Amino acid sequence: MARDFEALQVRVQDVSYTPGTDALRRIGPLLLQTQDLTATAMVRLTALDNSAYTYIAGSRASLDLLSSVVSSSSLAGTDLAHALHANPYEGAQFAGYPADDEAVRAHRHAEAIPKMSGHLNDAVHQLDLCATGCHYLAHGIAEDLASAQDHKTVAVRQAAGAALSPAQYDALNALSAGGQLCESSARGLGVTRVATQDGTRVSIATYRALAKRKLVRSDTGTSLFQGQKITVTEAGQRALAGPRPRAALSTAASTAPKATVAAQGVCR
Repeated sequence: MARDFEALQVRVQDVSYTPGTDALRRIGPLLLQTQDLTATAMVRLTALDNSAYTYIAGSRASLDLLSSVVSSSSLAGTDLAHALHANPYEGAQFAGYPADDEAVRAHRHAEAIPKMSGHLNDAVHQLDLCATGCHYLAHGIAEDLASAQDHKTVAVRQAAGAALSPAQYDALNALSAGGQLCESSARGLGVTRVATQDGTRVSIATYRALAKRKLVRSDTGTSLFQGQKITVTEAGQRALAGPRPRAALSTAASTAPKATVAAQGVCR
């Protein structure tokens, strides 16, 4: 739209006319084009207001700016209409009135030209505001979208965090089949431990590391003595969808021993 407003501004600034019918033929199309651009700006404003862009930081300023473009474009149309209103038309007088002679016609033209020029200059100013506003609008929206994308990328990276270790991946995989967080009062001391459905041993430290990254959660509405059900979150499921991490080259691969009886997976 900025280029359209700039092109129209040049046309209004450079328009030459003779007061009367010639002025109507030359200024009239400029008024109609201004009205078309006002309608286009209004459509764009409505579309922007109904878009997901409104949820992005900084979008309110863009909406305000585009609404000012609608206003300035409308004012430019009004200025052109005023110029046509000030134009001295050559229609016949009422019956009984003498027809204008050349001197009267020249006087009417001389009075009209400064008024028409003033309105045209005002229209040029309003169209310049429209073009400038559109340039700022395009730049502002591009910056807002880029900033939102940067924030999204950072958020995704923060959510992803560091890669899982092989032990963490195995623990998460075991918990996806079912598990509980339990507390035993054996030997007079409360000890929190993790029990998995398939008997895979998962240390409480590994579980807490997974919980901190929001890959698993437990049903805190249940007592630890009864056993809190462990659920693998959506983020945990996405982590499991990837390949199992490889162990560091300096570390020998090892597999955590499993319990030999199913009772190991039951809280006691």
